[in-house]
Amino acid sequence: MDTIGDFLTIIRNASVAKKLNCSAAASNMRVNLADVLKKNGFIRGYSVSELRPGVKEIVLQLKYVHGVPAITGVLRCSRPGCRLYCDCDAIPNVYNNLGMCILTTPKGILSGSDAKRSHVGGELLCKVW
Repeated sequence: MDTIGDFLTIIRNASVAKKLNCSAAASNMRVNLADVLKKNGFIRGYSVSELRPGVKEIVLQLKYVHGVPAITGVLRCSRPGCRLYCDCDAIPNVYNNLGMCILTTPKGILSGSDAKRSHVGGELLCKVW
């Protein structure tokens, strides 16, 4: 089961439907992905709440600019059946740096520009524009 793909699909569907918020079950990976999206200005914010002991939920506040969603597209690159890795020199640019790619590296989950700056490569999780 691809939990990252499910999370990205929830974000993509909520963005297309022009929802203000979207929610999903929380995990460390999803919280770190939301943190990278917030740092790069694709979402307004996120919060993690505990529904009952042991069950957490993450709620994302989506961002819109003049009624147009900040996230217009999401592409899952590395899948459970086909992992995709890249060096720091081979990290792709997404729409001439208007978008970004997200990698999981030895230094944690980073955007492509942060990974290039830190000279680390890793698994290419997704591209967001």
